[in-house]
Amino acid sequence: MPNPTAAILIIGDEILSGRTREGNAHYLAGQLVERGITCREIRVVPDDNEVIVAAVRELSAAHDHLFTSGGIGPTHDDITADAVAEAMGAKLDVREDAKAILAAHYAARDTEFTAARLRMARIPDGAVLIENPVSAAPGFSLGNVHVMAGVPNIFQAMVEGLLPKLTGGAPMLSRSLQVLRAESSVADDLRALAGRYPDLSIGSYPFVQEGRYGTNLVLRGTDPVQVDAGFAELKTAFPEGT
Repeated sequence: MPNPTAAILIIGDEILSGRTREGNAHYLAGQLVERGITCREIRVVPDDNEVIVAAVRELSAAHDHLFTSGGIGPTHDDITADAVAEAMGAKLDVREDAKAILAAHYAARDTEFTAARLRMARIPDGAVLIENPVSAAPGFSLGNVHVMAGVPNIFQAMVEGLLPKLTGGAPMLSRSLQVLRAESSVADDLRALAGRYPDLSIGSYPFVQEGRYGTNLVLRGTDPVQVDAGFAELKTAFPEGT
């Protein structure tokens, strides 16, 4: 059976404007590889309800999982929960379990539980909460859509709690070889190797190091026997590799 597939949807005007450097997709993609979930698409959209709704509907239908990042805070432009609820046909309102979590969090810090903070307790009907051990405001899973915060340390903490609950497949194994050759000079050998190992992903990634052209040759697959065999052939073809 093939591994489950996933898409990552990054939401926020600040990403598209260049104001904020996006790192959550990079982090999550690496975690999905280890979990045996194949990330097929990463998309960035603005804080626009219609755009988010359309993206959620399309990506959740096309993949086994859709992970979102951003737009679930206390401000007026945090509209991800609204858009996901609309996309999935669910009612959205303050939910008592989420409200209790937030109330306890702010009470323990002697901080006022304002109406703005209460917005973060709005959860779609039927959703399962995703724990937030950093700042308490929960994310949620609704169907195959997993909605998480955009702040990197909070996002990562949510991912760490969520992924063990999802069924994955075979972890993706990766082997790499660095050669000081231009990418064009390795293309024919790589093409022949890829033909002999159609179940492996074989890529080349050029770089410049101290004025010399080089290429990182990367071989990926879920079958350790094929990965080892393919990598052995790769080293034979490029004995100077490191």
